[in-house]
Amino acid sequence: MRIISLSVDGIVQAAKRGLYDWLNRQDADIICLQDLRALEPELDDDIYHPEGYFSYFFDSGIKGYSGVAIYTRFQPKALIYGLGFASGIDMEGRYLQVDYEHYSIGSLFAPSACNENESLEVKIKFFEDMQALMHKVTRKRRHFVYCGNWAMAHAHKDVQNWRDNIDNPGFLEHERQWLDQAFTQLGYADAFRQCNADTDEFSWWPSGNVGEGDGWRTDYQIISDALKKKVEYSMIYKRQTFSSHLPVIVDYDIEEL
Repeated sequence: MRIISLSVDGIVQAAKRGLYDWLNRQDADIICLQDLRALEPELDDDIYHPEGYFSYFFDSGIKGYSGVAIYTRFQPKALIYGLGFASGIDMEGRYLQVDYEHYSIGSLFAPSACNENESLEVKIKFFEDMQALMHKVTRKRRHFVYCGNWAMAHAHKDVQNWRDNIDNPGFLEHERQWLDQAFTQLGYADAFRQCNADTDEFSWWPSGNVGEGDGWRTDYQIISDALKKKVEYSMIYKRQTFSSHLPVIVDYDIEEL
């Protein structure tokens, strides 16, 4: 099973750059998109509903802001909109999940604390709630794949010139510690790193243009512990760009959901 995740910086712009033509060639089973910046009624054109996929969207209710999508070849048993946090921020088109018999796949667009609408305090609260949720669902008899733009990098090798960025949101000490806890205490794993340990793999450029300035790896497929051995292949696709982020592609040894 192939899962692709990409933060698109606006789905309309990404489509004009050839995103859907590229996706049609990838033979992906599930596609998770983030930062659509469009309302669902604006996405009624056939291009946004690829043949062979069930298409699901969750917008923020605010034109030009946030929004996530999932395309899947397998009709889900249930859909979950938002994470249910008391703060309500995750209802800003931040999270959409498809549930199957044994698996749940989510598309996540985390607050970045890099613009006037998202303070660092809001981001901290979001990830405190996210940590509690991820701990809670480990008790369930199902496997999780959280795909998305997590708005933070984990290790020094995940940020170019990391010393110059150590005081910037996305690479603050408490953010790196949060990911450490997710990958140790909570028992989750970075699917990409199960197959790729290279130090020059980046998925996002704050400059807005891929390859210009410092690259960061902030886009992840974070998986339940039991899925570690299911990862067969992982890559960050670099040959074509659709936004300031690059697609994260992971192949899993999973035949049925």
